[in-house]
Amino acid sequence: MRRLKVDRFDGTMVIFIDKEKKYFAIERSEIPFELKKGDLVEIDGEGGLTLIKK
Repeated sequence: MRRLKVDRFDGTMVIFIDKEKKYFAIERSEIPFELKKGDLVEIDGEGGLTLIKK
């Protein structure tokens, strides 16, 4: 599992950053819960997201 932090929102995309300073973009419509800047999520090997901390 990889832990990602919400860095910012860009249009319909949520931009995440990991501990190695790599960026990832995921469509907001693909995320099953509300997020705000700074929230932490885990992404599993199958692409499932789990909210860790608000």
